[in-house]
Amino acid sequence: MDTLRRLPALRVLDQLPVPVVAVTEKGTVLFANDAMGEMLGMTREAMQARNFTEVFETPLESDGAVAGLQKHANSLVRLSHADGSTVRAVMSRSALQRADDDIALVTFQDLTEQLWAQGR
Repeated sequence: MDTLRRLPALRVLDQLPVPVVAVTEKGTVLFANDAMGEMLGMTREAMQARNFTEVFETPLESDGAVAGLQKHANSLVRLSHADGSTVRAVMSRSALQRADDDIALVTFQDLTEQLWAQGR
């Protein structure tokens, strides 16, 4: 248990095999792991250099990115791939749950190929 307590959170997030991104209320990407960059066809650094609203195609319908992402939790969303195609993925609820949190930390499950194979 002591080993787990000493692990830096970002190192753990970076090693997860699922796409993870942390976004501020203004859409600034604070963190994206390699899996997130791979899903969108870009490096992690390129992902962090963009505003998340540039890759999140689903309308946020809110003044801020965090509130907008919370409204789409556990639903199918659309993201822009670097090649111009659309990635369809289920987005998790933010791991940060307090009402005053100004950062959303979410994961994605890419369903693009599965939905394409089903003709949807």
